Amino acid sequence: MSPITDFDSLRRAMGENSEQPEGPARNARAEHLLLEAEKLNIPLAVIEALGHQLKVYNYSSEKGKMFVPFARLLRMWDERPEDFDEYETHALHWVFKWMSAGMLGQPHIPLASIEKWLGEMEHRYRLAGHSERAVRSAEFSVAAHVGDMSRAERAYTAWLAADRDTMADCHACELHGQGWWQAHNGRDEEALELWRPVLEGEFTCAHEPHTALASSLLPLLRLGRADEARAHHLRGFRLVRPMESMRGAYADHVEFCTLSGNEARALELLAERPAYFTDEGHPRSKLDFLSVVTLLMDRLTELGLGGSQVPGPAGRTWTAAELAPHARAQALALAARFDERNGTEYVSERARARMARRPLVDRLPLGVRPSGASPIRVPERPVSPGAGTSAEPGTESSGDVALPALLVEARRMSDTLQPHAVEAWAAVARAAEEAEAAGGDTVLEPRDRAEIADHEAMALGPGATGLFERAAELYAEAGDPGEALAARARAAYVHALAGRVDEALAAVTGPHEEILVLYAAGGTGLRQTASVLMARARILTRRVHAAGEDLEDAALEEAVTAVRAVLALVEGHTGEDVRLAARAAEAQAMLGELAGHAGDVETAADLSARAAGAFVAAGLPWFAVEYEARLAQLAHHLGDVDGAERALRAALEHGGPYLEPVGRAQLHLQLAEVTGGLGRVAEAADHALEAAHWADEAGEGPTLGAWARHQLGGFLLRRGRWAEAAEVLESVLPDVTAGTHGEGAVVQALWWLGDCLGELDEHRAAAERRLQAAEIARHWPEQQDHATLAHLAASSLEQAGLTDEAERAYARAGELWRTAGDAPGLVRSLRARAWLTLRGEADPDGARALMADAVEECEAAVDAAPDGETRARLTAELGHTHRQFADLLVRVEDGGAADDDGETLFEEAVAALERAIAAFAPLGPDTLRDRSRAELAAAWLEADLGRPADAAARARAVLTAHGEAPEEDEAARSLRGEAERLLNTVTEEKREPVEN
Repeated sequence: MSPITDFDSLRRAMGENSEQPEGPARNARAEHLLLEAEKLNIPLAVIEALGHQLKVYNYSSEKGKMFVPFARLLRMWDERPEDFDEYETHALHWVFKWMSAGMLGQPHIPLASIEKWLGEMEHRYRLAGHSERAVRSAEFSVAAHVGDMSRAERAYTAWLAADRDTMADCHACELHGQGWWQAHNGRDEEALELWRPVLEGEFTCAHEPHTALASSLLPLLRLGRADEARAHHLRGFRLVRPMESMRGAYADHVEFCTLSGNEARALELLAERPAYFTDEGHPRSKLDFLSVVTLLMDRLTELGLGGSQVPGPAGRTWTAAELAPHARAQALALAARFDERNGTEYVSERARARMARRPLVDRLPLGVRPSGASPIRVPERPVSPGAGTSAEPGTESSGDVALPALLVEARRMSDTLQPHAVEAWAAVARAAEEAEAAGGDTVLEPRDRAEIADHEAMALGPGATGLFERAAELYAEAGDPGEALAARARAAYVHALAGRVDEALAAVTGPHEEILVLYAAGGTGLRQTASVLMARARILTRRVHAAGEDLEDAALEEAVTAVRAVLALVEGHTGEDVRLAARAAEAQAMLGELAGHAGDVETAADLSARAAGAFVAAGLPWFAVEYEARLAQLAHHLGDVDGAERALRAALEHGGPYLEPVGRAQLHLQLAEVTGGLGRVAEAADHALEAAHWADEAGEGPTLGAWARHQLGGFLLRRGRWAEAAEVLESVLPDVTAGTHGEGAVVQALWWLGDCLGELDEHRAAAERRLQAAEIARHWPEQQDHATLAHLAASSLEQAGLTDEAERAYARAGELWRTAGDAPGLVRSLRARAWLTLRGEADPDGARALMADAVEECEAAVDAAPDGETRARLTAELGHTHRQFADLLVRVEDGGAADDDGETLFEEAVAALERAIAAFAPLGPDTLRDRSRAELAAAWLEADLGRPADAAARARAVLTAHGEAPEEDEAARSLRGEAERLLNTVTEEKREPVEN
């Protein structure tokens, strides 16, 4: 911290403090600087220090401290206005507005004092000759705060009618206030239209578009514009997060998450700002924050999560059910203080209404990774159709009264292959156990018990052999030998699922031989026989999968024969029985699998499509999903992108509510990749967003979800939505790891993030990310990416003002470009270093030497070019290098950094431009514009050197070159315009009389 020895050092210190983050530390420094200013015994120094203190208080959570320094400033103005310069006079009148707004936010200040202050402001503005626009705006704020709607409307009208002058709030702040009034009165469309120039960046200030983005969230949700709401949250929260003074806008983001099905993220936001629970400097924003905390805690309690631990005021742990009444009581106590001051109930009514708001959407995926700060996982709210059993109303009760109905429903579901048949049979088993435990008579026959065991085994998977065998015994006891053999065949298939294929084949041989004999004798039906044959076919197909590269033709042929046997058996009977139709469809799919193993991808795709179609035709679309997903992969392999897209969309449609979250995530992610590859980036981003959400629901956030977010960040980047992409990529970085996703994915995420941060003017952070990526790529065999990242990092360091670090990074990039054999990259790094040397060290000789090196490297590369295309590309680069050399020479002269006279430098620059023109000339139309720009640059220099005829000739050459360009060619039109201006300039100079 430099000592304050004079007015200049005080001003430097205040400037440095202004750049520090908002908060108590910056405020304390401003207080110290005021003490230092008083020691200088310069009235203006004290005035400026008081103004600085006012500013940092206003942009902090300690707004209540503003009134003391302002009262002192006002007293100094009244006593000695001549001590104020023009800027401080303007600033004093400007902060009158801060005082009125600040007083409204402090309930201990009487309303009469605020009204008196409003009158004082009006009087002083009138004396100073200012418009009443700012006064009416302040009056509107007072009236709207106390709930005097008629006065607020009058003041609003007068505010807009008054002339804008230097005391009016900036356009961004005014539009935000006007839009807030429209939204407050239920006119969301009008509000958003007023905010549009702010949201689009046409008007900005220190707190805009931050507050407009926050204010727009609920209106957008109410209007059904969910995608915009999500974008505004991601973009706006990024702006609000580092600004301590924006507790009200922060609360808007918490509220948005609460009302959009993102309660877990709302908790994460609370955890980031523990001080917001207790900061007392601005009671009005504390009321907003506590009202939203109450809303969130009530919502969690409603969802059955009241006992979950949540962030809250320091000093103890909190559950949602405990924090809700605490926050409510504090909020309403604050509201009551405002109402007591105002003489109305309006503030309390508004607070209660906010606490009682209901969700506006069930679920709005945001795309960002859960940070882990939230201690709860909010369950998915929408219940999938068909979940649980489908017993009729009332049959859920225990005991033998419900059991018959449950049996009927379970058998119906299994006979028609409904998705939740296994759960229905589990309900039968529970009801039977309850009936037996109660001492009642059960109605379960051996057949019923067989089906219970059978379906329980189906739910167990690889560990179900014993249960299937028990089911077989019960089927035999029930007098159904065919179903008993089918159960034994299913038990055999379990061995194959566990990788014991030989054991499975041995186990299925007996049931297979017996069922054929039994069926031939009429002792069993098609269903049972098809079930055994299908089990054997599945086992043989598993053997093909397990063999891999060691697959023998005989094994493949045996599997094909077994599958065809199933088809031959059920052929002609599939319309009578949905189970048989399913067998036929599955057999088609298995033949497709086997064709794929044989290398016949086209047949595999055709058979997979037939299988999916057969399942849909049988009324079993949920079974088609697996084969449509497989078809998508096959179509992609065949280069049929449209076919892959159709298959994936069909899988999502047919899976409907029955798709598991992980399956839904995978399908959406594949669709994201397909549509992104087709250039439909907005649609791809939507699918990646859905994939991330469903991966989280499946508990696959760090793996599948990370990949989905990785892709989402890339798609948002391609759409130019830098802030959203940055939020997503920053959130996913902890999960994208080399071990799980590969080093390439890590580097790509960092690279994309660096690009986003650069676009957001966060250049230091962009450099850090690019350097991280470069460090990983440093070990790769191919060094092109390493070189590119090093170069990009250097550019970011340069833009961040870190000149020395940038020069070293460019030098390193140059070494890498040389190693990679990339001449254009090497040349560009040398040019960048030349410019840095000129700007940073003001070393014209060093800069010229580096640019000369760039020319030399490029000329050598042109000479060594292996083919015409490469030579043309390098020749164009040489032209650009000569052009930049000329620009550098002119800059040396303009900056006064040259030791020789300017005429010599200009002559050298013209010669460099001639070389640039000569390089561009043989390259034809592709470089015509570059050639013309070099021609015009040389023409202006010719004019400066007193050679108007040469300058005019060059200008006419440009006009001729672009004379036939179409009017819509903006570049050509611009070049013609510059050429005409140059001609007019040199013509006018020739007409001036010569003085003796």
